[in-house]
Amino acid sequence: MEIRIAAPSDAPAILAIYKPFIENTAITFELDVPTSDEFRARIENTLKTYPYIVAVDNGAICGYAYASAFRSRKAYIHTAETSIYVRPDYQGRGIGLALYAELEKYLRMQSVNMAYACITSSEIPDEQLPEGSVAFHEKAGYRYVGGFTKCGYKFDKWYGIVWMEKELLPRDGAPGEFVPFKELNI
Repeated sequence: MEIRIAAPSDAPAILAIYKPFIENTAITFELDVPTSDEFRARIENTLKTYPYIVAVDNGAICGYAYASAFRSRKAYIHTAETSIYVRPDYQGRGIGLALYAELEKYLRMQSVNMAYACITSSEIPDEQLPEGSVAFHEKAGYRYVGGFTKCGYKFDKWYGIVWMEKELLPRDGAPGEFVPFKELNI
């Protein structure tokens, strides 16, 4: 397996992974499947500021992860929100942890001190919400910091979210200058 920086031309393969999560699960609150062109633009826009990476096995993309702005105000520049999706037939093989390790390496190079993950939750077991995301993030070093109940509506049901965080760099003084991903020397 290889992990590499995503290219806009990867959009159809990445979208093929993401589409079933939109259509069949509450893991994402996205309701409509974007077009390949819309997804290509998302990748291009993300890569200007944050990393977007893919895991490739035997020439096929089997998972991806990316970071985005946690909030838009400048004081938040040293924090990022992380997202990760792995094809179900590849889950449980360590690919998610490998993707996060690589993503976090780049975020540290950018002087991002904190990573946050927003995870869909439900008060009761739900067939459209596979369990495992919280446990996966705990294994990756994230810790629970809070949540919201019934803030997203999908499949005629209300879902909540939990927030988890991971310290990537110490916060014992002024952070280094943030470096947009496109400006990193990789």
